[in-house]
Amino acid sequence: MKRVFLSAAAAVAALTLLAGCTNDPLAEQYSAGTTKNYISGEGTISEIAPADREAPVSFAGVTDSGDEVSSDDYAGEVLVLNFWYAGCPPCRVEAPDLEKLNASFAGEGVSFLGVNVRDQAAQSLSFAEEFGITYPSVMDSDDGNLLLAFSGTVAPNAVPTTLVIDKEGRVAARILGGIEGTSNLRTLINDALAEDG
Repeated sequence: MKRVFLSAAAAVAALTLLAGCTNDPLAEQYSAGTTKNYISGEGTISEIAPADREAPVSFAGVTDSGDEVSSDDYAGEVLVLNFWYAGCPPCRVEAPDLEKLNASFAGEGVSFLGVNVRDQAAQSLSFAEEFGITYPSVMDSDDGNLLLAFSGTVAPNAVPTTLVIDKEGRVAARILGGIEGTSNLRTLINDALAEDG
Protein backbone atom coordinates (compact mmCIF):
# COMPACT_ATOMS: atom_id res chain seq x y z
CA MET A 1 0.00 0.00 0.00
CA LYS A 2 2.83 2.34 0.93
CA ARG A 3 4.57 1.60 -2.42
CA VAL A 4 1.36 2.48 -4.38
CA PHE A 5 1.01 5.73 -2.46
CA LEU A 6 4.64 6.70 -3.11
CA SER A 7 4.29 5.90 -6.83
CA ALA A 8 1.17 8.06 -7.07
CA ALA A 9 2.87 10.88 -5.18
CA ALA A 10 5.88 10.69 -7.50
CA ALA A 11 3.62 10.87 -10.55
CA VAL A 12 1.80 13.92 -9.18
CA ALA A 13 5.12 15.60 -8.38
CA ALA A 14 6.44 14.90 -11.88
CA LEU A 15 3.31 16.34 -13.50
CA THR A 16 3.49 19.41 -11.29
CA LEU A 17 7.14 19.91 -12.19
CA LEU A 18 6.41 19.53 -15.90
CA ALA A 19 3.52 21.97 -15.70
CA GLY A 20 5.81 24.40 -13.93
CA CYS A 21 8.41 24.12 -16.69
CA THR A 22 6.06 25.50 -19.27
CA ASN A 23 4.45 28.90 -19.08
CA ASP A 24 2.38 28.10 -22.15
CA PRO A 25 -1.31 28.32 -21.23
CA LEU A 26 -2.25 26.39 -24.37
CA ALA A 27 -0.03 23.47 -23.40
CA GLU A 28 -1.41 23.51 -19.86
CA GLN A 29 -4.99 23.61 -21.14
CA TYR A 30 -4.33 20.72 -23.51
CA SER A 31 -2.67 18.60 -20.83
CA ALA A 32 -5.54 19.32 -18.43
CA GLY A 33 -7.81 17.20 -20.66
CA THR A 34 -10.87 19.44 -20.48
CA THR A 35 -13.93 18.52 -22.54
CA LYS A 36 -14.67 21.96 -23.99
CA ASN A 37 -13.51 20.79 -27.44
CA TYR A 38 -11.32 23.77 -28.30
CA ILE A 39 -8.07 25.36 -27.21
CA SER A 40 -8.62 28.95 -26.19
CA GLY A 41 -6.01 31.62 -25.69
CA GLU A 42 -5.78 33.95 -22.76
CA GLY A 43 -6.25 37.19 -24.68
CA THR A 44 -2.47 37.48 -25.07
CA ILE A 45 -1.49 40.33 -27.38
CA SER A 46 1.68 40.16 -29.48
CA GLU A 47 2.78 43.18 -31.49
CA ILE A 48 5.57 42.95 -34.04
CA ALA A 49 7.67 45.99 -34.90
CA PRO A 50 7.72 46.72 -38.64
CA ALA A 51 11.43 45.88 -38.91
CA ASP A 52 10.84 42.47 -37.30
CA ARG A 53 7.90 41.32 -39.41
CA GLU A 54 8.08 38.27 -41.62
CA ALA A 55 7.43 38.36 -45.37
CA PRO A 56 3.92 39.12 -46.63
CA VAL A 57 1.55 36.17 -46.39
CA SER A 58 -0.31 35.11 -49.51
CA PHE A 59 -3.62 33.29 -49.15
CA ALA A 60 -6.74 32.42 -51.09
CA GLY A 61 -10.06 30.88 -50.21
CA VAL A 62 -13.80 30.77 -50.79
CA THR A 63 -16.23 32.58 -48.51
CA ASP A 64 -19.40 31.22 -46.96
CA SER A 65 -21.27 33.02 -49.77
CA GLY A 66 -19.23 31.23 -52.43
CA ASP A 67 -17.05 34.20 -53.42
CA GLU A 68 -13.33 33.76 -54.04
CA VAL A 69 -11.02 35.98 -52.01
CA SER A 70 -7.25 36.31 -51.79
CA SER A 71 -4.62 38.42 -50.11
CA ASP A 72 -4.41 40.47 -53.34
CA ASP A 73 -7.92 41.80 -52.66
CA TYR A 74 -6.60 43.56 -49.54
CA ALA A 75 -3.36 45.00 -50.92
CA GLY A 76 -2.61 48.42 -49.43
CA GLU A 77 -5.21 47.99 -46.66
CA VAL A 78 -5.06 46.91 -43.06
CA LEU A 79 -6.76 43.53 -42.79
CA VAL A 80 -8.21 42.06 -39.61
CA LEU A 81 -8.38 38.26 -39.81
CA ASN A 82 -10.48 36.50 -37.16
CA PHE A 83 -10.18 32.70 -36.85
CA TRP A 84 -13.39 31.29 -35.36
CA TYR A 85 -16.21 28.75 -35.51
CA ALA A 86 -19.86 28.89 -34.48
CA GLY A 87 -19.76 26.57 -31.46
CA CYS A 88 -16.81 28.35 -29.80
CA PRO A 89 -18.07 30.28 -26.73
CA PRO A 90 -15.46 33.09 -26.83
CA CYS A 91 -16.13 33.49 -30.57
CA ARG A 92 -19.78 34.16 -29.78
CA VAL A 93 -18.86 36.66 -27.08
CA GLU A 94 -16.47 38.66 -29.25
CA ALA A 95 -18.58 38.65 -32.44
CA PRO A 96 -20.59 41.83 -31.66
CA ASP A 97 -17.39 43.73 -30.79
CA LEU A 98 -15.73 42.65 -34.03
CA GLU A 99 -18.74 43.88 -35.98
CA LYS A 100 -18.68 47.21 -34.10
CA LEU A 101 -15.07 47.69 -35.10
CA ASN A 102 -15.80 46.63 -38.67
CA ALA A 103 -18.50 49.29 -38.90
CA SER A 104 -16.43 51.99 -37.21
CA PHE A 105 -13.49 51.51 -39.62
CA ALA A 106 -15.65 51.39 -42.77
CA GLY A 107 -14.15 53.54 -45.52
CA GLU A 108 -10.86 54.03 -43.65
CA GLY A 109 -8.74 51.44 -45.44
CA VAL A 110 -9.49 48.59 -43.04
CA SER A 111 -11.19 45.32 -43.97
CA PHE A 112 -12.37 42.44 -41.79
CA LEU A 113 -12.35 38.82 -42.87
CA GLY A 114 -13.41 35.83 -40.81
CA VAL A 115 -11.77 32.43 -41.17
CA ASN A 116 -14.15 29.65 -40.14
CA VAL A 117 -11.99 26.73 -39.09
CA ARG A 118 -14.63 24.10 -38.38
CA ASP A 119 -18.11 24.72 -39.85
CA GLN A 120 -19.77 24.43 -43.22
CA ALA A 121 -21.15 27.45 -45.08
CA ALA A 122 -24.72 27.12 -43.75
CA GLN A 123 -23.55 27.27 -40.14
CA SER A 124 -21.26 30.19 -40.87
CA LEU A 125 -24.03 32.18 -42.55
CA SER A 126 -26.44 31.38 -39.72
CA PHE A 127 -23.90 32.68 -37.19
CA ALA A 128 -23.43 35.87 -39.22
CA GLU A 129 -27.19 36.42 -39.29
CA GLU A 130 -27.57 35.75 -35.55
CA PHE A 131 -24.81 38.19 -34.56
CA GLY A 132 -25.28 40.77 -37.33
CA ILE A 133 -21.86 40.12 -38.89
CA THR A 134 -21.58 41.92 -42.23
CA TYR A 135 -18.06 40.93 -43.28
CA PRO A 136 -17.42 37.60 -45.06
CA SER A 137 -15.77 34.48 -43.69
CA VAL A 138 -13.54 32.11 -45.61
CA MET A 139 -14.46 28.46 -45.15
CA ASP A 140 -11.23 26.79 -44.02
CA SER A 141 -12.50 23.57 -42.39
CA ASP A 142 -11.94 21.25 -45.37
CA ASP A 143 -8.37 22.11 -46.34
CA GLY A 144 -7.00 24.46 -43.65
CA ASN A 145 -5.26 26.58 -46.29
CA LEU A 146 -5.46 29.84 -44.35
CA LEU A 147 -4.30 28.24 -41.12
CA LEU A 148 -1.35 26.77 -43.04
CA ALA A 149 -0.57 30.07 -44.73
CA PHE A 150 -0.01 31.75 -41.38
CA SER A 151 1.57 28.82 -39.52
CA GLY A 152 5.11 29.90 -40.37
CA THR A 153 4.71 33.45 -39.04
CA VAL A 154 2.59 34.30 -36.01
CA ALA A 155 0.42 31.22 -35.96
CA PRO A 156 -3.29 31.39 -35.09
CA ASN A 157 -2.94 28.40 -32.77
CA ALA A 158 -6.00 28.99 -30.59
CA VAL A 159 -9.65 29.66 -31.28
CA PRO A 160 -10.42 32.48 -31.51
CA THR A 161 -7.34 34.26 -32.76
CA THR A 162 -7.34 37.68 -34.39
CA LEU A 163 -4.49 38.84 -36.62
CA VAL A 164 -3.87 42.40 -37.78
CA ILE A 165 -2.22 42.38 -41.21
CA ASP A 166 -0.39 45.53 -42.25
CA LYS A 167 -0.70 47.35 -45.59
CA GLU A 168 2.14 45.25 -46.99
CA GLY A 169 0.45 41.95 -46.12
CA ARG A 170 2.61 41.15 -43.08
CA VAL A 171 1.37 40.09 -39.65
CA ALA A 172 1.60 43.16 -37.41
CA ALA A 173 -0.19 41.85 -34.32
CA ARG A 174 -1.98 38.84 -32.86
CA ILE A 175 -4.59 38.48 -30.15
CA LEU A 176 -4.58 34.89 -28.97
CA GLY A 177 -8.05 34.29 -27.53
CA GLY A 178 -11.07 36.58 -27.37
CA ILE A 179 -10.56 40.29 -28.03
CA GLU A 180 -12.27 41.26 -24.73
CA GLY A 181 -13.93 44.52 -25.81
CA THR A 182 -12.89 46.82 -28.61
CA SER A 183 -10.14 49.03 -27.18
CA ASN A 184 -7.09 46.77 -27.62
CA LEU A 185 -7.92 45.74 -31.16
CA ARG A 186 -8.86 49.30 -32.07
CA THR A 187 -5.42 50.46 -30.92
CA LEU A 188 -3.67 47.73 -32.93
CA ILE A 189 -5.65 48.67 -36.05
CA ASN A 190 -4.91 52.38 -35.60
CA ASP A 191 -1.22 51.62 -35.14
CA ALA A 192 -1.17 49.64 -38.40
CA LEU A 193 -3.12 52.38 -40.20
CA ALA A 194 -0.63 55.04 -39.06
CA GLU A 195 2.31 53.19 -40.62
CA ASP A 196 3.64 54.16 -44.02
CA GLY A 197 2.88 51.50 -46.56
